[in-house]
Amino acid sequence: MKPTGLLFALLASSALLAQQPAPPEHVIGGLTFQANFRARTEFWDWFHADSGDHSYAYSGNILRFGLSQSTRQWDWQVEFAVPFLLGLPSNAVAPGVQGQLGLGAAYFANSQTGSNTAMLFPKQVFGRWKNIGGVTGQSLRIGRFEYADGTERTPQNATLAALKRDRIAQRLIGTFAWTHVAHSFDGLQYVLDKPAATFALVSAIPTRGVFQTDGWGETRTAFTYAGYTRGWGRGNHVAETRILGIYYYDWRHLVKTDARPLAVRRGDLANIGIGTFGGHHLSAFTSQAGTADILLWGVAQTGRWGMQDHRAHAFAAEGGFQPRATGGWLGHWKPWLRAGYFESSGDGTPNDNVHQSFFNLMPSPRPFARFPFFNLMNNRDINAALISRPHSRVTISNEFHALRLSNANDLWYIGGGVYQPWTFGYTGRAAGGAQSLANLYDVQVDYRLNPSVSVTGYFGFAQGLAVTRTIYPKGKDARLGYVELNYRF
Repeated sequence: MKPTGLLFALLASSALLAQQPAPPEHVIGGLTFQANFRARTEFWDWFHADSGDHSYAYSGNILRFGLSQSTRQWDWQVEFAVPFLLGLPSNAVAPGVQGQLGLGAAYFANSQTGSNTAMLFPKQVFGRWKNIGGVTGQSLRIGRFEYADGTERTPQNATLAALKRDRIAQRLIGTFAWTHVAHSFDGLQYVLDKPAATFALVSAIPTRGVFQTDGWGETRTAFTYAGYTRGWGRGNHVAETRILGIYYYDWRHLVKTDARPLAVRRGDLANIGIGTFGGHHLSAFTSQAGTADILLWGVAQTGRWGMQDHRAHAFAAEGGFQPRATGGWLGHWKPWLRAGYFESSGDGTPNDNVHQSFFNLMPSPRPFARFPFFNLMNNRDINAALISRPHSRVTISNEFHALRLSNANDLWYIGGGVYQPWTFGYTGRAAGGAQSLANLYDVQVDYRLNPSVSVTGYFGFAQGLAVTRTIYPKGKDARLGYVELNYRF
């Protein structure tokens, strides 16, 4: 079936599923069976290259299923995944700096079977010991599991919980879950969770996946994370603060993506070892007028980038306001207005002994770049958002991003980090001395038909500026649209 045909099939099936009640929880002999199917049809219109297909559609799908069991002292889970991609574009790569024309090209480049590819692999296989030594909240998880930094503790306040889920978690370590394969981690996670604060320690190796359907193997890259998160405040003012440290180590001996000449980079296959230190702070203030919020996040980095020293930083500051819903259009739409600024360091002197480009480790980029033609490296982002909830089942979110490279001597970076041993995971395009990248305008509609079925629609328009005009003179603008069905059964 062609991707467009699959789209109509998904919409028709979602209408039928909406009429069904939520499925009962499948518990058999103390074991719980879970399954989830996600299907998405994507429509790409990348910046127009001199050759290759910049406009195409394809279907990306993943089925996940497994068994789990939980008691007061321990729990375990075994889950498998079956990603299958249909109709991938076979001619969506242009020569030179224009490169891959959207993520469809990345999936095809990593496919072993052409435009249609699939694989079965273990997504999660772990055991967790809880309340160790009789200490409530102390646990140790060992095996293959999913993890995102910042998720060790969930605030009780709804505003803080939403901010942490959507604007804090996964900035540095994540599963890249928006892709059709994503990845997991093989390692261990220790958590001491108390009512006032949570300490977490994670040491793991990311598995393969993301753009390749084979998620069995390792990547020869590892990290160790330590974070302390404390909630505080009460009444009309609640807050949360986290301090974190991450050590990232990459021993793949690959050509690195940075702004040095290719000949120099080919001569530097030394390991990468980077320490990242920082944290975040969230606050929510409630008054008669509504709820105001503040978000602060920042990190500094030090270590080795192959044969260069590494010194870099990044920070974000955001604020929002939700007017009190007292009737009228405010009561109907329940708006949440937000605005913010993000900046990460770029490398203005790439040929010296210090690498100064912020390195985004292995995040889930999509929450911060819903149209993933950029990421958080060498980036300045003035952003605004309007989130509306006109119905208990419907959320509409609109975002605007004014994007500019932090340093014109550095690259325009794309990607989300390691996903296989032989590919670096980030790509970069020389900006030719330009800094203004693009203005992004987008809208996303999430519709929860019932507790088991949801449908999402997204459209983003990137108004290209000096950087994309320089690299893609035939067409500086780009578009992305998709329709997605999620079904839990």
